[in-house]
Amino acid sequence: MDSKGKKVLIADDEPDILEIISYNLRNEGYDTITAKDGDDAIHKSKLFRPDMIVLDVMMPNKNGMEVCKTLRAQPNFRETLIIFLTALNDELSHIKGLEYGADDYIAKPISPKVLVTKVNSLFRRIQKPEDGNILQVGNITIDPIKFLVTVDGREVVLAKKEFELLQLLATKPGRVFLRNEILSQIWGTDVIVGDRTIDVHIRKIRQKLGIDCITTVKGVGYKLVI
Repeated sequence: MDSKGKKVLIADDEPDILEIISYNLRNEGYDTITAKDGDDAIHKSKLFRPDMIVLDVMMPNKNGMEVCKTLRAQPNFRETLIIFLTALNDELSHIKGLEYGADDYIAKPISPKVLVTKVNSLFRRIQKPEDGNILQVGNITIDPIKFLVTVDGREVVLAKKEFELLQLLATKPGRVFLRNEILSQIWGTDVIVGDRTIDVHIRKIRQKLGIDCITTVKGVGYKLVI
């Protein structure tokens, strides 16, 4: 994977953490930008438009989840990769972060090897459809190039993983996608997530679309039915 030219913003209120992450990512060829708190992270994200943002969950002047929620609400940051740094190991914290639009977590204390592996892995999974085909399923239109979903002409704002999940289901309407299949294709094998991760994203997609079009096949998976 070519890391040249890719910008990573790191936000943490601990200078030592900023130095460790910056050093290891620069050694991999990434350009790094640092921010000392949540407000600084938002300001520098808008200023430098990074390809990835690494956010400490517990920061002053807006915590990482607040920063993530603020940025994901803006069109320019819907596709930006976001990783949380956290010492919180409880499942509810992880689910809340995913609902706000995080792509992955890195646990503290930080392992430089794990850090670099996760960053490289996330960048590898960014793929734009080569043909740019627009998917039309019933009254739902999915434009993979513009990263745009509309329902009866009404634009629906989806987070990155929500968009990818809906797009996957829409490639074969009526077909049941197994849970393991969804996890593999949307989150990849390098990211450890549980079944509830899928449930959270499906629930958010249903709410945002405003139509009952995703059917749960209990104990098996999900399918898109219009």
